[in-house]
Amino acid sequence: MREIVHLQIGQCGNQIGSKFWEVISDEHGINRVGAYEGDMDLQLERVNVYFNEAHGGKYVPRALLVDLEPGTMDSVRGSHIGQLFRPDNFIHGNSGAGNNWAKGHYTEGAELVEQVVDRVRNEAESCDCMQGFQFVHSLGGGTGSGMGTLIINKIREEYPDCIMNSFSVMPSPKVSDTVVEPYNATLSIHQLIENTDETYCIDNEALYDICFRTLKLTTPTYGDLNHLVSLTMSGVTTSLRFPGQLNADLRKLAVNMVPFPRLHFFMPGFAPLTARGNQQYRALTVPELTQQMFDPRNMMTACDPRRGRYLTVAGVFRGRMSTKEVDEQMLAIQQKNSNYFVDWIPHNVKVAVCNIPPRGLKMASTFIGNNTAIQEIFKRIGEQFALMFRRKAFLHWYTGEGMDELEFTEAESNMNDLVSEYQQYQDATADMDYDAEDEEAEEEGLSSTAHSTRVEIKTEAVTETSVSE
Repeated sequence: MREIVHLQIGQCGNQIGSKFWEVISDEHGINRVGAYEGDMDLQLERVNVYFNEAHGGKYVPRALLVDLEPGTMDSVRGSHIGQLFRPDNFIHGNSGAGNNWAKGHYTEGAELVEQVVDRVRNEAESCDCMQGFQFVHSLGGGTGSGMGTLIINKIREEYPDCIMNSFSVMPSPKVSDTVVEPYNATLSIHQLIENTDETYCIDNEALYDICFRTLKLTTPTYGDLNHLVSLTMSGVTTSLRFPGQLNADLRKLAVNMVPFPRLHFFMPGFAPLTARGNQQYRALTVPELTQQMFDPRNMMTACDPRRGRYLTVAGVFRGRMSTKEVDEQMLAIQQKNSNYFVDWIPHNVKVAVCNIPPRGLKMASTFIGNNTAIQEIFKRIGEQFALMFRRKAFLHWYTGEGMDELEFTEAESNMNDLVSEYQQYQDATADMDYDAEDEEAEEEGLSSTAHSTRVEIKTEAVTETSVSE
């Protein structure tokens, strides 16, 4: 029941994905070759959310590993959890996308996509009641961004009513791995706006900051960063996999978190995050968890939530705790920081409580925030995109694969629209009393009242607003 099909695409996706499977198989007590070694019946009760049961009691991840070059695949296959995956589900090309979105989306990727969709069909048919898909990819490279969005489009066509959940690694503000990142990211975001239900924006720089500042790791590796992302990913689906006092699934999260269909880009976070040496000095309590969850330094996205406002928030708590206490704490946070929450969505915090904590912790919580400050990421990518696109730099790599410049312009304007939508809802207040159609007329009316002080304007909405001024 409630199965999820997992796809990891490109180098970044496969590295995060293999860490994720380490975390999940550990939670369910499944060893490196897929045999159960756990100590609780609950671990097996809903193990089928992520695993298929093969003969001989072997549990196999319902995962597809996709890449356009064999390198990352071979290292996953050769790693200590390589035996876990079904060999058919490794799908790779040989040429690579070379950081080129067009290669991933139109040429190299398009040759491989039928094979991927075929395997997806295969996995979906063996499901009893499929909940949805989760994707892990990055937006800066060629395969994760180009082919990732192509696979999302194809699956969307075939399974229109399944939830599409993507964990997308966004380009960081200061560190950049590839020069053409702004192009690849803009073209991908253009697709994600239309085709996913929930996108968790993850950012290497924010993860590095967490490792440095909070976890006090002097030399964080990608393994450490990927482990942080995996904790969040496992937290999002924890209610599907373990019994709880208040359940949430992917669809419930989507319904509660997305007030407008295009604004589905979330900031994830996790608590408790404490340096190894400091653990014994902190009490793990519900107030402590809620405090840390909302702390801007815990966000896995490099933008400051204090610069925007929360449209909606979801908190998934894990461990033995009283729901009454959780509700009180969440309410207290909202009341204390009321100007950081939009006032036109009265109860904008969704809570889920699950009884089973992650391995090695007494209690933990996963934070998912839909905050208007996320526009900073899109704004930044948009500015970098504009600088390069104005001079048509690097464009021949894309047009050479059959792309049209028009697509770039379209993607850019779609992303700019997204930024202004976020801004519009950030500025909106509850006492703005109008329909969407009157919005423009009213703005004109407002400006004319400002200019001519003695002209009477007979629009009711305008006189109301001028009175309130």
